[in-house]
Amino acid sequence: MPALWHWYAFPPAVGMDALAPDGHPALGGFLPPVPYERRMWAGGRLTFFDDLRVDEEIEKRSTITAVDEKCGSTGGMVFVVVEHALHTARGLAIRETQSIVYLPIAPQFTPPPKTAGPISGLAFDVAQPVSTALLFRYSAITFNAHRIHYDLPYAQEVEHYPGLVVHGPLQANLLMAEAAAWKGRRPDRFSFRGVHPMFHDNDMHLRATTTEAGGLEMCTVAAAGHMGMKATADWES
Repeated sequence: MPALWHWYAFPPAVGMDALAPDGHPALGGFLPPVPYERRMWAGGRLTFFDDLRVDEEIEKRSTITAVDEKCGSTGGMVFVVVEHALHTARGLAIRETQSIVYLPIAPQFTPPPKTAGPISGLAFDVAQPVSTALLFRYSAITFNAHRIHYDLPYAQEVEHYPGLVVHGPLQANLLMAEAAAWKGRRPDRFSFRGVHPMFHDNDMHLRATTTEAGGLEMCTVAAAGHMGMKATADWES
């Protein structure tokens, strides 16, 4: 299977009565019952030891390794770190660290500072259209009912975003696919981190520059020129 497609394999299967108002499974099951309403997949790191194959059995073991409460410019926040290990009959295939951040919903959206994306010396620069259909399909394939990705009135009136939010994992999937196409195979290590929200009414570019070690420094870039997600892909050889 292409790298990161394991994100589609283990949907959070809970009933409608177990969903929170934002569409996510209510906290207090596997994830801790933190006191903040806004949650985001802030970033992640993956190491690939083996490819996953169609039709084989995959076992996923997930462990919460850290819960840290901090105070930022917008108030309190909680970071939860989850370690995932995916095994096949051949052994450990993927080790993944997922970072989730929980924040209060502020009365108005105050975006973080914008960082300009690269414009020269690019290994690739791919135009990526964004549409509500794309966001809906990605929500569907990942079984993600978080309403900020498909419910515009909720996104604007409750969480005070200017538009529908482009999934962080979707941006990571797109960057991973371009990295694998550029090299001809999936990387051995991949990391990503959201630096600025991206919205449905703003098409993106997928850009990369090469590193001295032969890897890629990648990002999604909004039409206005600022980065949405940063990512790194590395190969052993």
